[in-house]
Amino acid sequence: MELDDRPSRPNDALAELHRQDLDPLSVAELEARIAALSVEIERTRTHMQRAVDHRASADALFRR
Repeated sequence: MELDDRPSRPNDALAELHRQDLDPLSVAELEARIAALSVEIERTRTHMQRAVDHRASADALFRR
């Protein structure tokens, strides 16, 4: 399924990023965009790991 074919929520930030035209951006703006996206990727990974750890803790607690 193509990214554009998926149902999206209104104002879905990921879909907006995908649709944004990169042609008018300078190299410096593209580098800044990559840096910002890298920070957001790390924030998302950290949040995901906390969710996994929380789930594992809950599973361990209820298995006892």
